[in-house]
Amino acid sequence: MQEQGAGTLLRRGLAFIGRFLFRNEYYYLYRHSLEARDEAGFSPRVEGFNFEIVSSTGRAAELAAEGMDIRQLFPNAWRSLDRGAIAFCVFVNNEPAHIGWAATTEEAKQTIDDVPYNVDFANGEACTGGTRTAPKYGRRGLMVYGYFKRLDFLREKGYILSRCAVTTDNIASQKAHARFNPTIRAKAHLLKILWWQFWRETALDKDTAIP
Repeated sequence: MQEQGAGTLLRRGLAFIGRFLFRNEYYYLYRHSLEARDEAGFSPRVEGFNFEIVSSTGRAAELAAEGMDIRQLFPNAWRSLDRGAIAFCVFVNNEPAHIGWAATTEEAKQTIDDVPYNVDFANGEACTGGTRTAPKYGRRGLMVYGYFKRLDFLREKGYILSRCAVTTDNIASQKAHARFNPTIRAKAHLLKILWWQFWRETALDKDTAIP
């Protein structure tokens, strides 16, 4: 409301409510390898930022007390943390500027991304989702930097690959993912009407590198 006006608030509010009633969405299902990468190639174009990995509501509360409340970007953040999801946060001048999540269990995944693609958590796979950037910090490379931090974290923890779903019309996210040379495993369709849900994945003939 303060940053973008009543019209944007109303439009996004209606869209949020509408997702519980009806969804007709198409996704690309991504797969990321977790090789080591040089952080220097993914630094954001912003000064005065600091980065923190948040894995508990206790730490989130400490940050909120200092004016860095990640719920400004992800309202259900503490619920996600309680269920094991991990937040990767960028603050600019102590203001929440970007957040992205990683999940290493199905319970955690459900709190950051309800798209029903499969992740083989038992065999070294993980997933990412829940990416948000404050509008005033758009086009500064924060999304790319956040993805680098998440993938690097998962690599250091011994995971073998990371999966995620991106809507086919989300060009900004697709461009960010392209920096990491992923593959598209499949294209998927989600149709949801109230409590009824249809999900279908169409596998590609072979993995396709992002242009």
